[in-house]
Amino acid sequence: MPALIAGIGWHIVGAASAASFYAPIEKVRKWSWETTWAIAGFFSWILLPIGVSLILLRDFAGFYASLGPQVLWPVALFGAMWGVGNVGYGLTMRYLGMSLGIGVAIGVTLVVGTLIPPIRHGEAALLFTTRGGLLTMAGVLVALIGVAVVSYAGHLKEIQLRGEAREFNLKLGLLLAGLCGVFSSGMSFAIDAAKPMEAAALHLGVNPLYAALPSYVFIMGGGAIVNLSYCFIRLAALKRLSLRADLAQPTGTLVKNGALAATGGIMWYLQFFFYAWGAANIPQHLSYVNWMLHMSIYVLCGGLVGLALGEWAHVGSRPIRILWIGMIIIIAAANLVGLGLAS
Repeated sequence: MPALIAGIGWHIVGAASAASFYAPIEKVRKWSWETTWAIAGFFSWILLPIGVSLILLRDFAGFYASLGPQVLWPVALFGAMWGVGNVGYGLTMRYLGMSLGIGVAIGVTLVVGTLIPPIRHGEAALLFTTRGGLLTMAGVLVALIGVAVVSYAGHLKEIQLRGEAREFNLKLGLLLAGLCGVFSSGMSFAIDAAKPMEAAALHLGVNPLYAALPSYVFIMGGGAIVNLSYCFIRLAALKRLSLRADLAQPTGTLVKNGALAATGGIMWYLQFFFYAWGAANIPQHLSYVNWMLHMSIYVLCGGLVGLALGEWAHVGSRPIRILWIGMIIIIAAANLVGLGLAS
């Protein structure tokens, strides 16, 4: 039981980092979003995964060469799949607004990323024939309800603050959100496909808390190719965007913007650093619940961070009450999953 509590606790730390990572990025001024995102991504998807793995592995190149393409390619491709979903978030927000768009996308990601791995491994029956599996499935269902309630509260907030999507298109937005959610589940699939890499790291004596981290070189590397290509293609193709103009700002602005973007990128990486710690404390045969815990707690922490940053300061009491109801439902979902793990 202490290990399960620790696992859920580390998932909370990771989800809190995920919910907060955009706060410093929002403070960047006089740079295009593409430049900011590319620099943040360099830290989160390239520098930190490689740097951490260089520390953990005595023979960095030899470790990956020993695994072979049959392991590395699926991991990288699922990472690229996640990258496509990450890029798709922008269009989802454009047609549904922030709260509704994120709510639908995360709801789809939560279900697909949680259920597909056990189905892929022929373990789907355990979800419906064991007490632990039924409690876990109940937790997934309750988490979805919580995500929907929090999203509805956010939608009310956007309407009151007049921040709703200017090009609102429900049918197109829902289609894009669904596709975005499916592609974003690539991160869950990549983590699942990377189990042989984790086992190889354990065999070399890497601490179980860190054993999953070397796989991030290929998971996030696949996502980085998609995200950075998108950013640089836009910077090269659109006349109103210019990397040269962004980097021609005064030194003080460059240093401040670079530090803010780097901080956001580091915080993004830390979500999966602590995800690995949380997963290390969850029994391997129940590893599919890690994604559900991460995504649902992410929504919970996003609501708390929004309250802490004053994003709800100028809305009425009704949206805030609904927000709290949704967050309490998500907490209940996490407890259901905890009971399922303990069964």
